[in-house]
Amino acid sequence: MNKVQIEDRLIGDGEPCYIIAEACDNHMGNLETAKEMARQAKAFGADAVKYQHHLPEEEMLKEGVPMSKNFNMPLFDFLKKFALKLEDHFVLKDFCGELGITYLCTPFSKKAALEINELVPAFKIGSGELTDIPTLKVIAGLGKPVILSTGMSVIEEIDYTFNQLKPINENIIFMNCTSEYPPKYEDINLGVIQTLKERYGIPIGHSDHTPDIYTCFGAVAKGANLLEKHFILDKKTLGPDQSVSIEPFEFYQLVHGVRKVELAMGEVKQVNDEEKPIRAWAHRSIVSLVDIEPGTVLTEEHLWTKRPGTGIPAKELESILGKKAARPILKDKLLSREDFE
Repeated sequence: MNKVQIEDRLIGDGEPCYIIAEACDNHMGNLETAKEMARQAKAFGADAVKYQHHLPEEEMLKEGVPMSKNFNMPLFDFLKKFALKLEDHFVLKDFCGELGITYLCTPFSKKAALEINELVPAFKIGSGELTDIPTLKVIAGLGKPVILSTGMSVIEEIDYTFNQLKPINENIIFMNCTSEYPPKYEDINLGVIQTLKERYGIPIGHSDHTPDIYTCFGAVAKGANLLEKHFILDKKTLGPDQSVSIEPFEFYQLVHGVRKVELAMGEVKQVNDEEKPIRAWAHRSIVSLVDIEPGTVLTEEHLWTKRPGTGIPAKELESILGKKAARPILKDKLLSREDFE
């Protein structure tokens, strides 16, 4: 698998999962709120905080694009009122640099991509643009990594996009994604992560729209190289992404949970150093159940297995039964090899 580099981080198998805190429009157009989201993302351990650059006239017609069920304002009107301005993104880029967290941004049109090109080390593209090949070719041609979500698509569409972009840009990451707000858990299909990895030989991530963190852990266990999760400072804040966003403390739990899952992903079955003293008392040895006289033919009435495991291993019991006691054996003693002929 080819690894992809974003600033000082490599993304791919064998690397820590790259975690993006998606601020989306949960700042409701307030620059100070957007900055506080960057502070929180840095505090809870995300690798990057991501915003969105909307130019409504460039990305949609004013009529005919309704909002989803989680907000009652037409999308065009919402974005005109609450989207960040270009100058805000320059401020946020510098602010993230001061904090030491990577600034990312999703453009929703060709013009938006060109306007933020100097700000971002990589482009994150939403599922709605997966089949917008003309725009994707322009973005891929800018020479930066392209992270592309695959919600509401079929594998043939992903194939087509991959084949169109790969000759232009080697640094592509696909994100398993379900574009429901929030999704049904049976629609998440975490098994697709491995399918995409095997099919394309590139890093594969997971963009999660559930209202909690559990499927993120499952995604990492399934091999996700990157996670994207929406967050919000306060769930009482209304907005189109409120229902699929988690608060900072939950994101802290997500990040630290992911790091623990990563530590648990080994593939070697062995007796660990911390297990050895427990193994010594927890395993079973052969012991005497009664006082045994010399010359007695040993049967299950005389011998069985008990803890600790520091004597003759329990698995040897069958091979010892039928032999004769070589000397007196007291009840409730670990059997030794000198005790039988």
